[in-house]
Amino acid sequence: MKTKTIQFVSKRSRTSLAGFSIVELLVALAITSLVLVAVAVAFNASIINYRQNEDIFASINNARGALLRMTNQLRTAGYQVSPDLFVAVEPDAPSNQCSLITADGEDITYHYNSSDGKLYLITNSDGKEYVLCENVTSMSFIKTPTDDGLDVKSVQISITVAVGTAQQKVSAAAVIRRNLQ
Repeated sequence: MKTKTIQFVSKRSRTSLAGFSIVELLVALAITSLVLVAVAVAFNASIINYRQNEDIFASINNARGALLRMTNQLRTAGYQVSPDLFVAVEPDAPSNQCSLITADGEDITYHYNSSDGKLYLITNSDGKEYVLCENVTSMSFIKTPTDDGLDVKSVQISITVAVGTAQQKVSAAAVIRRNLQ
């Protein structure tokens, strides 16, 4: 005859074999939630930083483009008004603007308006204004006059752009070619 073996399993061992308790699941869920929130906050900060870097990069590139345009026009500025008078850059213009006669005879002014933070190109013949650069916090044109004070030898240009908390200064200088002869 066959003998049956009966095994007794205690109540305590049956519950431990059944899986996780509700408390353990809630603790795991809370830890997982904290980790996901931390990842989301880091990802959001990364996106904000990326956008701010894109904005300051665009502003710096606009400022560099404006500097390139200004220095190229300043280097070739001026024309012969009369046999005795050669005009290039107005020496008495305020430090936030630079008025000049381009190589092809166009009368223009570069003007920084601190109230709206923009650098403008103004064509003096028709008074039209073109925005060259935005997000400008400060700008200056430092003009070195000629010995007679009627013209300018060189111009140093400095532009500071800012987006959010990021700020960058770009500078350039141009020597008027007429003065090199």
